[in-house]
Amino acid sequence: MFAQLGVSLYDCDSQAKRLMSESEAVRSQIIETFGEDAYLNGELNRAFLAERVFGDAEQLALLNGIVHPAVREDFRGWCEEHQTEQYVMIESAILFDAGFESEVDVVLAVLAPRELRVMRVCNRNGLTPAQVEERIAHQMSDDELHSRADYTMVNISLDYLQSDVEAMHKILNREAALRG
Repeated sequence: MFAQLGVSLYDCDSQAKRLMSESEAVRSQIIETFGEDAYLNGELNRAFLAERVFGDAEQLALLNGIVHPAVREDFRGWCEEHQTEQYVMIESAILFDAGFESEVDVVLAVLAPRELRVMRVCNRNGLTPAQVEERIAHQMSDDELHSRADYTMVNISLDYLQSDVEAMHKILNREAALRG
């Protein structure tokens, strides 16, 4: 919805996947850490990595230690390319967990009831509810996210969300203008 209003958006999840597939440095580190099975026929073996890391906090930390710095560097380059815009957005389910809050001026948390989030991710990514729950377990709770965010919106219905997005867009434009 922000993109429809002309705001450029950096999607951490899709960019992390791109970097794991396209960055030779990231690819080399993943193979060194997780073995040749991390790539199958030259393509990232997502199922293999998910099985390895989402049940093992130590393995997840190893993967994040490779991917998060690469995403941070990529995001900074992306911001340079978009520096003339009033403001840009970064979408990240793990902004605080990844330590990316230092990269932004304002944090907007978008929350939804857990059951609805699980259903949406299952439908979007073809995962089982158990797989989604396992991933959510590694994320900050909604209460903590809400307390650490500058603003919070609730995403239950697209109708209500649209008006909230439009109002937030005005607020963020005002804040960006004040920061100069």
